[in-house]
Amino acid sequence: MDLDSMDCASTIDVTDDEEIHQDRHSYASVSKHHSNNSNANAASGLLPTTTSVHELLECPVCTNSMYPPIHQCHNGHTLCSTCKNRVHNRCPTCRQELGDIRCLALEKVAESLELPCKYMSLGCPEIFPYYSKLKHETVCNFRPYNCPYAGSECSVMGDIPFLVAHLRDDHKVDMHSGCTFNHRYVKSNPREVENATWMLTVFHCFGQYFCLHFEAFQLGMAPVYMAFLRFMGDETEARNYNYSLEVGGYGRKLIWEGTPRSVRDSHRKVRDSHDGLIIQRNMALFFSGGDRKELKLRVTGRIWKEQQQSGEGGGGACIPNLS
Repeated sequence: MDLDSMDCASTIDVTDDEEIHQDRHSYASVSKHHSNNSNANAASGLLPTTTSVHELLECPVCTNSMYPPIHQCHNGHTLCSTCKNRVHNRCPTCRQELGDIRCLALEKVAESLELPCKYMSLGCPEIFPYYSKLKHETVCNFRPYNCPYAGSECSVMGDIPFLVAHLRDDHKVDMHSGCTFNHRYVKSNPREVENATWMLTVFHCFGQYFCLHFEAFQLGMAPVYMAFLRFMGDETEARNYNYSLEVGGYGRKLIWEGTPRSVRDSHRKVRDSHDGLIIQRNMALFFSGGDRKELKLRVTGRIWKEQQQSGEGGGGACIPNLS
């Protein structure tokens, strides 16, 4: 299974033959300057409401909020700087040629607005100045999580209960209750790293969910096997837990102990940081015994709750080198 492919955001090119369909979304917004007079004027149509101002700040091409530089054509139609590069220097509204005109008035209006986080419906109570809102939303604790399944490129997002049901029903992931585990991994040809099975098991303990990953990948010139744990929640919560992994046989043993990573960190990021139990192929075949032509590993471990103290490290791994 090839995990080197990446999700790509689709883009559009707007040409003269295409129509722009504007899908307006209304968001509740709060202005810094409220008064009875301004409300009355807005109601009478003399001044736009902050909701309609927010609609003016919506790019007609991508429908995202516009941030400086905001561009406009000679007829006053606006669009964001990203889409300006995608419409071949033609206004998507009137088809007139675009210049390099900045809509400074609209940029100034944006400075006076305060808007709720777009994850307000998911529980975020925060309100931010227009230009600070986007930065907050990239790290908002209420933003949805990506599906942690690593065996396919899954674009599903949601809260933790939704993703747990999604993993169980759609990916057919094994679900276990309890804080200890004992898994046996068998592979007929351990040299075929590209065709290795990407295994995921979900554990429910302490009222939380944890994802146990086991996989093979190329490290330098030789394949290695890696097991690691991810916490289905934010990083601050993940620090409340520790876990250990153990693999061995024939009088030898490897033990890893550390803190689970949050699923906010992508599977690839955790794997590439080598933050888990790493077993070199020679050692894995030694543990497997026999003629060393089949991989048979038994990985045991446990999860426990322990408040991390300031400055305490996350654990480490010892990787023997067998010649």
